[in-house]
Amino acid sequence: MIKAAYLHIPFCEHICHYCDFNKVFLKGQPVDEYIQALEKEIQMTLNQYPASQFETIFVGGGTPTSLSEQQLYNFCQSIHKHLPMSENVEFTFEANPGDLTMGKLQILREAGVNRISLGVQTFNEELLKKIGRVHRAEDVFQSVDNAKKVGFKNISIDLIFSLPTQTIDDFKESLIEAFSLDIQHYSAYSLIIEPKTVFYNLLQKGKLPTPGEDTEAAMYELLMEEMDKHGFEQYEISNFAKPGFESKHNLTYWNNDYYYGFGAGAHSYVNGWRRSNTGPLNKYIGQIQKGELPIFHEHQVTKVEQMEEEMFLGLRKTDGVSIARFIEKFGKDPLLLFKNEMVELINKKWLEVNQERIYLTKAGRLLGNEVFQAFLVH
Repeated sequence: MIKAAYLHIPFCEHICHYCDFNKVFLKGQPVDEYIQALEKEIQMTLNQYPASQFETIFVGGGTPTSLSEQQLYNFCQSIHKHLPMSENVEFTFEANPGDLTMGKLQILREAGVNRISLGVQTFNEELLKKIGRVHRAEDVFQSVDNAKKVGFKNISIDLIFSLPTQTIDDFKESLIEAFSLDIQHYSAYSLIIEPKTVFYNLLQKGKLPTPGEDTEAAMYELLMEEMDKHGFEQYEISNFAKPGFESKHNLTYWNNDYYYGFGAGAHSYVNGWRRSNTGPLNKYIGQIQKGELPIFHEHQVTKVEQMEEEMFLGLRKTDGVSIARFIEKFGKDPLLLFKNEMVELINKKWLEVNQERIYLTKAGRLLGNEVFQAFLVH
């Protein structure tokens, strides 16, 4: 049975320069109609592909907390109505530090949300302006403080490094500020410049001074050292947690398990099919009003593809790929199936193997994408 669901709220009060997620400016959008359509999509999907109890629900965006208090309340009620939750569910909402009011926090807490993920990116005021964020460092401290007051005991923040003009010292300062928050989880990603973003256009014109690969690698090494020093375990290439606070939802992806994806542009992996939803809002709403599931693209994942995905998704985790689980799932031994690739990667000191697991070395984590590429061969 499928035990994970992602719900997409595509509205933002401001569009950041690096973001390529499916999102729209909030002003003038059919927000209420969208929430109704989202509820109908959940009903239609679960009629076709029934679920039991959910162990993880993740509401992302966009900015879910850009909804008004009333809309947020209605949305949470509809989640509870259609997605039965297990006793130890991990129920996460993404939020922006600038718009997370006490009122909204209370609505979320009363609705059973028990994990907040804040898009912080950096504590450097100049860099925040450069990347198009509208919050300031003080908003982060205020939001975390308010979340704790309301009763949240599982708080995560996102950081980005290798930002334009960012130095190693800038990043070190951001880490010092981040650790002072006294929270349970951090995600930290290097900047990826995606097409159709402000940063991509600037890069094309030669107007985006990025730190370069060597500085990016040094920042990542600093990140791993500092997290370890502060008692945060690296359980995935970009994710660090106090023991017991690893993101159950993201582990669904890296364990290559099935999950539902609801909302405009959302992705799902259900019963061997990977699907993506229609992105444009009016088109998404229109399809649902016609009684159609809003599928934009679907692909039945072959057994070969499933085995490749098991490897390159699983290797993102510090624990790596369980040999026994792979054999149980596919009836094949990964050590034989990917023997040549592994020998090469072990010789490069990017990969290690013991009796139970296949996992990246520290050097392999720095070159993750090259390692993953090696398994796309069959």
